Amino acid sequence: MANSISGSSADKFELDPLWQNLDWAIGQMLLMGWDGTQVTPQIRSLIEDHHLGSIILTAKNLKSAHQTALLVQELQMIAKNSGHPQPLLIAVDQENGGVNSLFDEDFVCQFPSAMAIAATGSLELSYEVNKATATEIAACGVNLMLGPVLDVLNNARYQVIGVRASGDDPQEVSQYGLAALSGIRDAGIASCGKHFPSYGNLDFLGSNLDVPIITQTLEELSLSALVPFRNAISSGKLDAMFVGGCGISNPSMNVSHACLSDQVVDDLLRNELGFKGVAISECLEMEALSQDLGVQNGVVMAVEAGCDIVLLCRAYDVQLEAIKGLKLGYENGIITKERIFTSLRRIFHLKSTCTSWAKALNPPGVNLLSQIRPSHLALSRRAYDDSITIVRDKEKLLPLSLSMHPGEELLLLTPLVKPLPASSLTKSLTEAKNDRSIISTPHDRWSHQGRERSAIMSGEGVFREFGKTLARYRNEKLLHTSYTANGVRPVHENLINRASCIVIFTADANRNLYQAGFTKHVDMMCSMLRSRGQKKQLIVVAVSSPYDFAMDKSIGTYICTYDFTENAMAALVRALIGDSNPVGTMPGTLRKSKKVLKSRQHWLVEEFDGNRDRNGLNDLIRAVHRASDQDMRYLQTTSAETFALNNPNVKEAHFVVRNSSTQALYGFVATYFVQNVGILGALIVDPTKRNLSIGRSLHRRALKSLTQQRGIKKVQLGSSFPSLFLGIPLDIEVATTKEWFSNSGWDTQFPRRLTNMIIQDLSAWYAPEGLSQSIQRANISFDLIYGVESGDTVMHHVRTHANPEVLELYRAALEESKACGIVRAKDAAGNLLGTIIISRPNSPLARYVPPLVSPKQDIGGLLAPIVPLAPLSTLVLQGLALMGVRQNKGHKANKTVLSWVVDDAYEPLVAMGFDVLQAFEEITNSPETFQT
Repeated sequence: MANSISGSSADKFELDPLWQNLDWAIGQMLLMGWDGTQVTPQIRSLIEDHHLGSIILTAKNLKSAHQTALLVQELQMIAKNSGHPQPLLIAVDQENGGVNSLFDEDFVCQFPSAMAIAATGSLELSYEVNKATATEIAACGVNLMLGPVLDVLNNARYQVIGVRASGDDPQEVSQYGLAALSGIRDAGIASCGKHFPSYGNLDFLGSNLDVPIITQTLEELSLSALVPFRNAISSGKLDAMFVGGCGISNPSMNVSHACLSDQVVDDLLRNELGFKGVAISECLEMEALSQDLGVQNGVVMAVEAGCDIVLLCRAYDVQLEAIKGLKLGYENGIITKERIFTSLRRIFHLKSTCTSWAKALNPPGVNLLSQIRPSHLALSRRAYDDSITIVRDKEKLLPLSLSMHPGEELLLLTPLVKPLPASSLTKSLTEAKNDRSIISTPHDRWSHQGRERSAIMSGEGVFREFGKTLARYRNEKLLHTSYTANGVRPVHENLINRASCIVIFTADANRNLYQAGFTKHVDMMCSMLRSRGQKKQLIVVAVSSPYDFAMDKSIGTYICTYDFTENAMAALVRALIGDSNPVGTMPGTLRKSKKVLKSRQHWLVEEFDGNRDRNGLNDLIRAVHRASDQDMRYLQTTSAETFALNNPNVKEAHFVVRNSSTQALYGFVATYFVQNVGILGALIVDPTKRNLSIGRSLHRRALKSLTQQRGIKKVQLGSSFPSLFLGIPLDIEVATTKEWFSNSGWDTQFPRRLTNMIIQDLSAWYAPEGLSQSIQRANISFDLIYGVESGDTVMHHVRTHANPEVLELYRAALEESKACGIVRAKDAAGNLLGTIIISRPNSPLARYVPPLVSPKQDIGGLLAPIVPLAPLSTLVLQGLALMGVRQNKGHKANKTVLSWVVDDAYEPLVAMGFDVLQAFEEITNSPETFQT
């Protein structure tokens, strides 16, 4: 085995001679961690025997500031004594908000998250907070902060980064990122921007290993996600870059893991953006990578791609495997000495800017932290107070002292959540778990359920303390209970009847949909009780993502705190009682007033006349089909009849732009109004007449028609009945289409994914092994009903859990009893768990669902599965699909199309053998969104 990488004139670099030894060189290119609060034989061996040059510390290593300083000092002493020419890089995640590795309520201050800081509107505060944070961890011996987060949060609903990002505006994220970089640098430690190229708009496409994918093109990334990274690099303040492990799939790039791709690291980061600092890979212990490539291949690919330091978090056997892999990579000629020396130069330079042996061996520790604590506590309070955001307060309920009278009761309703890592409750939970004097049941000891129960109860404790504090300040009684996915229970109804003011907390309601449903239910109850003369004030507080009800103006009083640490809850109390004056605003584009862009050209828009325009519409549809890609192939089976529901419960109004001389249609828009919901169902423009404002003219007329309907409460983009467009198609032009609708006044940040799926060959399809047995064990039964007279319970179920037009789709299915039926899923007690429509080939419903129509194939339909979120919902959905496919087979269908699958429910159906046919994003806004 080679143990030297010297020996030619090309090797005359300004490097310590030790680094020309292969073992030493490899050690410097690795960043590793371990579990435990003390130095273990394994981490000692990595430093002494394998010359590990960088260490990552997590919350599992850190108990307190004092212990951290001693631990880091010991690690550096081991490195010094074993001959390391430079100190170790010591890295931590200390992003603030809910993401902190080091928590010590006596010496380390808690500060708001990046998004909360952006909500203050103060770049100066961003600088001060980041400098304070960096100063505190530097006092404990840390010299590399894994931050700031430079991701642009382009997709608020399916967010991964959430409040860790500053917002959704690339320029604003850049400004706060640069302020953070200045603060970190002025504290004397190094920074590491993350997560390149972006974690702000990831798609989870149902992989069993859950590798998120970037689907934007490089051009789209360049206009948005890459802007903060580009600006940070140009500033010269960014020392290192954390390259993510996500995949990239677009027409010009197909990458399984960004940090393993030279297209991402060498080409994009180095050559295009000009980054000259240290590139650090995502942790290569992630399951997807180890299963797909193996760690040895992974580390070689990461270095070959251009990463200077490879991260392996904590598994000692995997870490040794990685070291072996790098040696083999060099021996096989995959990793060149030039590549190694280039990385060593960068690492050498980084270490020389952020550490020295004098600093590394003498961290100031709690002595310095004690001195700066008073000023940092004041800064923390100011930052939290200024971040609290009152998005709306229509009824002037704040402060509570002005809207509530003595003796009136306040009800606090909170979800069950896990406590944030940066909290005293998490610390108490960890200490309790490590305390062997605490007795647990055998079941708790060996199951995750016991740990989960403890975590949930601790999370509830965060809000319990908030309630006690608020009650103390008001000097009045406060009622408090939690809510779950079980919805509004009798205990909630009783307490709501007692209270004059109800405060509901939500935590990422767009991902935890039961919270949104619960809140809307309580809002409806309060409205009903107010109509009866009772005082029922409602305040909704988003304690994590501010996007929960940002655009739902039916929630009259809406507050955002951005995290639920003890500090944030204390700031919320001060805001509610009037002790502080909240000045926070929604960050990013939501801070800016949205205006509908006025088109410079206006076309005459007329009402659709079937006798006059039917042939013209059919010609228009055929023209669009000929010019479209494969995703729009179902236009081939679409006609003017598709849009004509002729349903007495649905008010339809369609409009056209036409050439009155030739009778040709240049554009068509379909609208429907059903049960207080206005629906824009389709917008079609002649391909040869695009970019002439025809679409804008039609869109403007359609919205005017819908928003003038009496009693309208929602405006919806996308229709399931008829279902040509369930929403914005998730095709190659999705970004352009969303931008068009956004510029036309829609808020597109809160989409609901709707998916059409298909089994291409029913004759070759078989039910997954064990599915039927799982259904039987869960005591789920199914039956099939036909006809309106049998549909009362089904219609009530659909009315409760689905859009109004879906209700009409079910009504139509029941009326077509010879061609359609409804499969019902029930529990052992006979309670309805879910429903799905079964459609025979060539049924009358196929007229409104183009994917069901084929001149050459008999296609069976499974339409609109309605399965409320519950513990068995996935199994219920799979069972309904299984029963439906069996029916389709019995009807001699060649294929099965499953339409209108909500959100992520398509994933377990993929496991059953369904393929994704089309995907859409349905958008729902309030009518007020379009008021100018």
